[in-house]
Amino acid sequence: MDSSDSFFSKIIRCIGDDERLSSYHVALLMALLYYQNSDRPLDFFYTSRKKLMHFSRIGNIVSYHKFLSELVKYGYIEYVPSWHPVNGSRFKFIIVTNSKNI
Repeated sequence: MDSSDSFFSKIIRCIGDDERLSSYHVALLMALLYYQNSDRPLDFFYTSRKKLMHFSRIGNIVSYHKFLSELVKYGYIEYVPSWHPVNGSRFKFIIVTNSKNI
């Protein structure tokens, strides 16, 4: 098993074990996994709110920010907002390094 499979398995296990997460959190995490760099899963990556909302089927900006803020609070991701129209915001998965299940 290569490192990206291991990373993916760890994330999925953490998501499955966390009762705080709703289907919207899971959808947003799946969108983030889709847009992260699979060759370097623990590095920062960039993507836009528009892409994440479309992929996760979250249709309301307020809801998007609520679920994103909770993922930060729960220790799944680091998030650095950006208002650059092309680059998007900066994200990094941190759950793998912080989880006691791993």
